[in-house]
Amino acid sequence: MTGTATARRPLRTVVGALLPEGRRLPDEVWRSRHRAVLVLAAAQALVLLPLGLLLGHPLPHVLPLVVLVLAPLAAALPRRWGRAASSAAATTSLFAASAVLVDLTGGLIESHFHFFVMVGVAALYQDWVPFGVGLGIVVLHHGVLGTFLPHSVYDHHDGMSNPWGWTALHAGFILAASCAHLASWRLNEQQSLHDTLTGVANRTQLGEVLERSLADGRGTAVVLLDLDGFKAVNDLRGSAVGDEVLRAVAQRLRGGARAGDRVGRLDGDEFAVVLDGAGGENATRAAARFLALVREPLAVDGQELTVQASGGVADSATLDAAQGAAGGGEQLLRNAELAVQQAKAAGGDRAVTYAEAMGQAATDRALLLEDLAGVVERGELEVHYQATVELDGGATEGFEALLRWRHPRRGLVPPLEFVPLAESSGHIVAIGTWVLRTAVLQAARWSREQGRPVTIGVNLSAVQLAGDEVVDVVAGALRDSGLPARQLTLEITESLLVGDFIGTAARLERLRELGARIAIDDFGTGYSSLSYLRRLPVDIVKIDRSFVGDLSGGGSATTLVASIVELARSLGLDVIAEGVETEQQAGALRALNCGLAQGYLYARPVSAGQVRLPATANPATANPATVR
Repeated sequence: MTGTATARRPLRTVVGALLPEGRRLPDEVWRSRHRAVLVLAAAQALVLLPLGLLLGHPLPHVLPLVVLVLAPLAAALPRRWGRAASSAAATTSLFAASAVLVDLTGGLIESHFHFFVMVGVAALYQDWVPFGVGLGIVVLHHGVLGTFLPHSVYDHHDGMSNPWGWTALHAGFILAASCAHLASWRLNEQQSLHDTLTGVANRTQLGEVLERSLADGRGTAVVLLDLDGFKAVNDLRGSAVGDEVLRAVAQRLRGGARAGDRVGRLDGDEFAVVLDGAGGENATRAAARFLALVREPLAVDGQELTVQASGGVADSATLDAAQGAAGGGEQLLRNAELAVQQAKAAGGDRAVTYAEAMGQAATDRALLLEDLAGVVERGELEVHYQATVELDGGATEGFEALLRWRHPRRGLVPPLEFVPLAESSGHIVAIGTWVLRTAVLQAARWSREQGRPVTIGVNLSAVQLAGDEVVDVVAGALRDSGLPARQLTLEITESLLVGDFIGTAARLERLRELGARIAIDDFGTGYSSLSYLRRLPVDIVKIDRSFVGDLSGGGSATTLVASIVELARSLGLDVIAEGVETEQQAGALRALNCGLAQGYLYARPVSAGQVRLPATANPATANPATVR
């Protein structure tokens, strides 16, 4: 397969791959250097005219030689030519000036040094083409012209009698100087183009390889690989083991890549492979091969580890026709990243190929994220309230605050759509503060109107709870509203307990010292809930709606709910069942001695103006309210 692919590649590409090559100059840098070379070439031609006259040559002899130096510059000026043609024309002028200088000085040996100076000027292009042009001119001048007009090329007998021998000698020096310049060019860039930890290409080099491949019109694909659960490896086994894993993965990917492919590390635990001349099913098969290589057990520090990865595939066929090579490399990487996100959402350890719908979904998310900025100030947020009731008798115990976003163009945006964006962007801090203040103000108003305590609850996001300022925010909201702290329940999800458990527990304890109650939402869905209960300042657990929904079928769900209720009672905690929708579910919960419930069977979320407060209520029980 590799041999066939190589045979189909252009000869220039095959030969070019064997030559030492560094990064492609950015367009603006190349244009700037090209302009400088053109100015130098023109200046040389103008200097040669008076120099030739001073050396005693007649004007009819000097003028054609100056024109010979200037003529190639006309081909270097038009913008329709590409880099190779323009740099070749400019270099022709440079080396033609060297040949003319040798002629005007009668073959003076010192004049030949001008050729070596021009090698340094040609190095500004950082490309093999100018050096090839210079070498060709040296051969033509020293060999061909030296054969027919030896006195204009050499000022010594050996050169005149053996022009081709001296041509080989001079050409060898020019070639050596060219190789030295380009080798230095490549070696000086190693640190800036390679990942220091793994030795593979870094993001800068991968981007330039992609742009170069797309500019050449070759089919190109990118396979992006993001290790699944790598953070856990670092946390549990240390960063030294994590670094060893990254090095091992990089070597495996390099060993599984074809000749011509480029393996690189983008950032953290994210790798990419640029597949040269591949796309479609070939790229998909390559992704599956790389995932299998990553999946093989690793021996690190005397221990065997198994890591997996999520893969994303994107090829040049997914680019806009108008995209072109400029910016196409970054677009391919973005497409592959979107595909990786889909692979992770599907459970990881798989590869997903980019589809146009992913790009549209990402665009929608980006637009929604833009609209989130200032959403509080624009007054687009609403808080709806859902009652929590006693399972025996149906008396209302309190309310849960639910966040809603009434978008001016999209209407009501589902919380699951915008809350994760708000958390990842940090907007959730301002939004969460607004919800907290709105909810406690409403509960205080209801309490005054009813002449009795009305309880309310507000969810705290992971971002809010990660900072110590959350305590001051809650204290300020209670102080400004006048709501007694015992009427507020703050709710967290179990997933918040996985990260900084000690810090989270300390902040929850400070919130509890204010007088607020603490509830855990979606209880039972994971993260060793039972062990956490004994170590956290918790007052309430809310049974996840997925368990409540399965109660009608009996079996394991009934056993699990019974265990949660019994455990909570033994720890002195209140229990609320979420998502109760049928009398059958309510009956099963009553039989299990669950005291409180919430769900459509009793009340749907409504605005504050639509809430109908009961004539009496039991203030002893508080219910948590979730911001969703």
